Amino acid sequence: MTEAAHDEDGPLVSLCRNGDTDAFEALVKRHQKKMLNIAYRMTGSYEDACEIVQDAFVSAHKNITRFEERSRFSTWLYTIVVNQTRNHLKKAETVACRREVSLDDPVRSEEGGVCLEPASKEPSVLDTLEQREVQARVQQCINRLDEEFREVLVLRDVQGFGYEEISSLLGLAAGTVKSRLFRARESVRKCLKKLLGSP
Repeated sequence: MTEAAHDEDGPLVSLCRNGDTDAFEALVKRHQKKMLNIAYRMTGSYEDACEIVQDAFVSAHKNITRFEERSRFSTWLYTIVVNQTRNHLKKAETVACRREVSLDDPVRSEEGGVCLEPASKEPSVLDTLEQREVQARVQQCINRLDEEFREVLVLRDVQGFGYEEISSLLGLAAGTVKSRLFRARESVRKCLKKLLGSP
C-alpha cells in the first residue's frame, strides 16, 4: 500500500469506479504521452503505438474495478501497455518482419503525441537534424533487440523505472532485469558504433 498511498491518481480512480467518464478522460490526458512513448520505443512504429495505447486504455477502463490499488495507477497502466505491446509484437511477427524506423520517418513532437526528447530552447537547424538522425539510429538499434531485452532497456533507460518496479512490471527477478539490461545496453552500443561509424 506504500506506493498506492502516494498515488496522485487515487481521487480520479475513485471517481472512475463510480462511473465518472470525465475522470477517466483526465487520466487518459495525464498518462497518454508516456504510454505512447513506451509503446513507440518498443515497436518502432507510431501507428502501432497509437493502436496499442488505445487498446490499453479501453482495457483499463473496462477493468478499473479490478485495480486493487496495491500499486500506483500508472504502474498498473504500464503493465497493461507492456502486455498489449507484447501481444501486438507476437501477432506482427507471424504476419511480417518488424518494421524498422527509417531516417526518412518524421520524429514526432510532443504535439504529435510522442515525447522522444525534452524540447530544447530553439536549437539550430543543424543541431535538430543531427539530433533526429541520432534518435532514429538509436531507435533502429532498439528495434534490433529481442523483445525481452528491448522491454527492459525501454523501461529503465527511456522511462526511468527503478529495478524493483521493472521486476514487478515484468514478473522477473531483479538479477534477471540487471543481466538483460547489461546485455541490451551492450548490443545497442555495438549497433550504434556500426551505424554511426564511431571508432
